[in-house]
Amino acid sequence: MKNYLSILFVLSLTFNTFIFAQDSEDEAVEVSTVEALLMLVKEGKTAEQTENSKREARFMANKNKQAEILAAEKRELARQERIADQLEAEYKKNEEILRVKEEAYQKELGSLVELFGHLQSSAGEAAVQFSGSLTSAQYGLERVSFLNDLTSKMSETTELPTIREIEGLWYELQREMVASGQVVSFETTVIDVDGESSTCNVTRVGLFNAVCDGKYLEYVSASGQYAFLPRQPAGRYTKTAKNVGQAEAGEEVKFGVDPTGPTGGSLLANLIQTPSLAERAAQGREVGYAIIFVGLIGIGIAFWKLWSLYVLGRAVKAQSSSKTVDVRNPLGRVLKVGEENFKKDIDTLELKLAEAIMAERPSIERGIGAVRIISVVAPLAGLLGTVTGMIVTFQMITLYGTGDPKLMAGGISQALVTTVLGLLVAIPTTLLHSFTASSAKGIISVLEEQSTGILAERAEGNN
Repeated sequence: MKNYLSILFVLSLTFNTFIFAQDSEDEAVEVSTVEALLMLVKEGKTAEQTENSKREARFMANKNKQAEILAAEKRELARQERIADQLEAEYKKNEEILRVKEEAYQKELGSLVELFGHLQSSAGEAAVQFSGSLTSAQYGLERVSFLNDLTSKMSETTELPTIREIEGLWYELQREMVASGQVVSFETTVIDVDGESSTCNVTRVGLFNAVCDGKYLEYVSASGQYAFLPRQPAGRYTKTAKNVGQAEAGEEVKFGVDPTGPTGGSLLANLIQTPSLAERAAQGREVGYAIIFVGLIGIGIAFWKLWSLYVLGRAVKAQSSSKTVDVRNPLGRVLKVGEENFKKDIDTLELKLAEAIMAERPSIERGIGAVRIISVVAPLAGLLGTVTGMIVTFQMITLYGTGDPKLMAGGISQALVTTVLGLLVAIPTTLLHSFTASSAKGIISVLEEQSTGILAERAEGNN
């Protein structure tokens, strides 16, 4: 009984699976007996066999079709391989023909191969030279394009240059050679410092320099135009530039020519990059300005003292040769003291004269000490600025490294500016201090000499 129920359960599951697998939307048949269930299972098996047969038939049909497609593709492959073999044979044949033609071409050229090689090299070098030449702004950049096209044409070895093209190269070389010895003026567009373009009467001096309105120009190859230098050289150079721009035909004028290059020249570039005196002083910053200020004060005091000592010396000299005592000069005041105390004993007279000379010494030596102090302090302040600048330079090296030598050299140069300023102040102030001290010492020596004469006269009177 248990086996019978198990078989019945399995058959029921199979029947239900078959019912849900169908695409039909018919309602399910109610099964009331085991015989009915068996009939349904049998019918389902028959339908499944029918469906499998259809599938097998479709597969065999597709198999035959795929076989036909494969055969067609194989035939097409064979056809393409035959075409490829034909093309390869044709390629080899053409290669051989090309080799024979090239050999004949090279044989026909003969010595012209070397000539065209030199021609190609000359055209390439001329194109490079003309692209940065001052004459390109006058003659245009079309010649550069022509030379580049000629170079490319000769490098391909498929086409020979024409006689006209060879003559064109010769003409451009000859025109550039003639322009190198000419001084010409012409109207052209010039780029201002602010980037604006304006028309200007440009004077070109050979291949070296070009000027406009007394200012030097540079050639900008990217735009094919002249441009004013961002900074002009010193006035004496721009003065000569103005002279050459205003000169008449055949007139000889002085002009500062830079012979180092057609684009403006490296000498001119270095000249405009050289800082002026004011810029050098500005590199010293606060310490440099302090040194200059103190130096000017010291030099001013020294010259004032030299003038006052000169006037005082003339007054003392005049008093020494006069019989009348003038108390408006140091010697007159000392002599006045001598007259007033002449009848006293010699020791008292000596003391009075010494006291009078000591009273005159501060006014005579006033300001000389300040000059001396400035002459000593100035180089020390310069050394301070140098040490400070070197510290800043080494800090920059720590941050950015030593990859850029200009950075380190520029920092060291700025640091040494203060030392130079200190020496520039110390040298003249030291000399001026020496002159003022000598002048003051000379006046004091006259006072002491006259005092000694009074004492000698008093001593002779006692004897």
